[in-house]
Amino acid sequence: MRIRTITRACTALCGLGLCADGWVPGSAQAGPLQREPNTTLRMPLVPGRLGYTFEDAFLGLVFTNAVALATPPGETNRLFVVEKSGRIVVITNLAQPTRTVFLDISARVSTSLNVSDERGLLGLAFHPGYATNRYFYVFYTGPATTAVPGGTNALHDILSRFQTRADDPNRADPNSEVRLLVQYDQASNHNGGDLHFGPDGYLYVSLGDEGGAHDQYGNSQRIDRDFFAGILRLDVDQRPGSLPPNPHPAVTGQYRVPPDNPFVGATSFNGRPVDPARVRTEFWAVGLRNPWRMAFDPETGWLFCGDVGQSTREEINLIGRGGNYGWSYFEGNFQRTNSAQIPPGFQHARPLLDYGRSLGYSVTGGVVYRGHRFPDLYGAYVYGDYGSGRIWALKTDGTNVLENRLLFQNPLGGPFNAGGISAFGRDPRNGDVLYVDLRFGTNSVIRRIINNTNFTGTPIPATLAETGAFEDLTRLKPAPGVVAYELNLPFWSDGARKQRWFSIPDPSQTMEFSPDDPWRFPAGTVWVKHFELELTNGVPESARRLETRLLVFDGQAGYGVTYRWGDATTNAWLVPEEGLDEPLIIYAADGSVLRTQVWRYPSRVECLQCHRTSAGFALGFNTPQLNRDHDYEGFVTNQILALAAAGYFTHPPTNTAGWRALAAPGDSTVSLEYRVRSWLAVNCAQCHHPGGVQMARWDARLNTRTAEAGLLDMPLFHAAPGDTRRLVAPRDPDRSELLRRIAVRGPGQMPPIASTLVDEEAVALLTAWIRDGLTDWEPWEAWQRRSFGDPPGPEAAPAADPDGDGDPNELEFLAGTNPQDGHDRWPLTVMVGSDGSVRLRVWQPANRSVRIEFTPELQPPVIWTALPVPARTFPAEGRWVEFLLPSERSRGFYRASLEAP
Repeated sequence: MRIRTITRACTALCGLGLCADGWVPGSAQAGPLQREPNTTLRMPLVPGRLGYTFEDAFLGLVFTNAVALATPPGETNRLFVVEKSGRIVVITNLAQPTRTVFLDISARVSTSLNVSDERGLLGLAFHPGYATNRYFYVFYTGPATTAVPGGTNALHDILSRFQTRADDPNRADPNSEVRLLVQYDQASNHNGGDLHFGPDGYLYVSLGDEGGAHDQYGNSQRIDRDFFAGILRLDVDQRPGSLPPNPHPAVTGQYRVPPDNPFVGATSFNGRPVDPARVRTEFWAVGLRNPWRMAFDPETGWLFCGDVGQSTREEINLIGRGGNYGWSYFEGNFQRTNSAQIPPGFQHARPLLDYGRSLGYSVTGGVVYRGHRFPDLYGAYVYGDYGSGRIWALKTDGTNVLENRLLFQNPLGGPFNAGGISAFGRDPRNGDVLYVDLRFGTNSVIRRIINNTNFTGTPIPATLAETGAFEDLTRLKPAPGVVAYELNLPFWSDGARKQRWFSIPDPSQTMEFSPDDPWRFPAGTVWVKHFELELTNGVPESARRLETRLLVFDGQAGYGVTYRWGDATTNAWLVPEEGLDEPLIIYAADGSVLRTQVWRYPSRVECLQCHRTSAGFALGFNTPQLNRDHDYEGFVTNQILALAAAGYFTHPPTNTAGWRALAAPGDSTVSLEYRVRSWLAVNCAQCHHPGGVQMARWDARLNTRTAEAGLLDMPLFHAAPGDTRRLVAPRDPDRSELLRRIAVRGPGQMPPIASTLVDEEAVALLTAWIRDGLTDWEPWEAWQRRSFGDPPGPEAAPAADPDGDGDPNELEFLAGTNPQDGHDRWPLTVMVGSDGSVRLRVWQPANRSVRIEFTPELQPPVIWTALPVPARTFPAEGRWVEFLLPSERSRGFYRASLEAP
């Protein structure tokens, strides 16, 4: 027998590779796990729910023509109310609400007491750095003069910055006004005026089509005239790289244009040429008639906007970069003009939802609910109609409407039924949805959306016993068909120890396996997790049962609930929807009090904040976590192979080579980097992944290489000028924000929920990695410059092989060899024994995984099969690895590659 050839990998694979040494595919065929049905679980697929109504949020407080609500970023005890007359009122203590006039510029504002008049002070947004710079922005209509026909002492739309007084946080300085835009406006209506800072730190400004009716001023499909009929995106901080705006009489020079705004450099629009020097590059989106209230989802970053129709349709739009929302060719999904009048190059975004005049006649854009008290509303966009008083909750996947549920109808009030729903906002204490009931004169009130007593559907079992998950609660013996499993690296849970089970009750249903991505589960899958905590530190017998959580998958998403044991050992009781905090006294071994630890029983909303569908929903039920042995009543084998043999997978996996396994923080045989990446994958990836939380812009998933994860030397999002901190600053723990967030508890902590104690082992691990593990860190581009000069030429390309040794540059980079020295190669040798046996001997560098693949022939189609080699870990130190080739594969072709975490 002989090896015909060994081929080195031409590229370094991007995924991580790790499998347990010595695995043999098919080793679980003896079937230690026998699948059986479950007939006892009584968790509803979709839980029943209460209906909704309203209450006065701040009893006794009334306002004059209130049209907007806002709170400074990071604050939880103040709410600012914008009054159309020109005042901003601050409710200074939400628990015991009192009101104070924060800003009064009524002398500068044009408006009227008529509740339907759209002039006045209309919008308010606090700068992301308000806590230090005290800047806030307002939009109002008022008399001004600009160099346009008719622009002398006439109505203008004004965007201004003000500053709060340094000596009084509840008073603004009216003399601090700095105007950014002052635009002549020929009509009193369709002013827009809503202001919000986006997750990117830029200021978004909504503007109507200037007013009148039927787009009578011709603004709706123009990007080269004025600032009407769209949403602007402005850089009020004038960051480096941002662009000056094109000249316009409305522009004062107090802002710049983000370089990635969609119409920067535009030479055509709707298929027609435009002069790029006249394009209003401030536009982010266009084709809106009267955008009355917009809002960002704080989790996804999606921008929702309600656009008031002319006479046929009201619409909700999901605003995207460069989106054209159709007005005035379209009103909602209704085409208003014949096709011949629409330019041949016209393309527009359809509304997410539209509705006709039988349901209302003036949409009021709302907010996305991200509070903790109402789990069935979580993630819903709550909006209303000014005219009919209807309030709906809309759920979307970003493309389609999944649900549009009528919550209730707000009664019209005041003299002559004048008024309606003018704005939505959030209670900064708990995320409750608030809305303004606009009434004539000084009678506007703020209302809160709450549950009523009308329950529909199937209730969640009130006790753990009633769930049917356990046959014997005293011994925690699971019911038939409820299967125990273990994880390689549990999520940090403040020192609690945990047990886990799952069930797919119907044996005809199966899961879809993936070695790298989240598995897919059938509707009705249930996971159970039990928590216990030692009340005397280091004494296992002192452990108290705290809670048992159940997670239910409904086919798309699902829900989670938890049951609190209290002092009982025979049953546990359902925790309220909003969750519960319980202080626990933890003792030292000598009986002294060590600490008081607050245990958080999560709300149902908090369950979903981690168990996201984009992250796989069941976070620990995946290949890197389950890729380990489990003791099935004396039969020890790999869990995944056992599940496969028992019939749990649609397509059972057959080749375990290349499967990853998470590494524990204390496993010193594994590299620091891979241990860090394992911890981050478990504790951070549920939010920090593409499609996760908008503000979470680095990727913690295990199958994203560290060099591509946005971790190393990455400036902080919203960093102030001169801020030298980095997400991870190599060799500098003090400047590494990731480490700081993990090492604190309180505002800004990570993970953000479910923990009141710092994971000290994780802090030590990350500190060691940043300080010691990244000492020789060098990004690919720096290695190219060091190896080939600056700027590097074609010989520095990843696939190039300038020294002719057969190893491309990317392999030389991973192996730590010299790309200019053909004698300095990654060592890989073949050894043939006297008995004809063949061994491969390979050098495994520290923090690198080796992948060996086999194919019997090189004739197409070539299929490479990964081999289960003992070098799929990421070792802490370099080592020689030697392994015997399987006899049936001692004749053929092999290739080897290196992988980095």
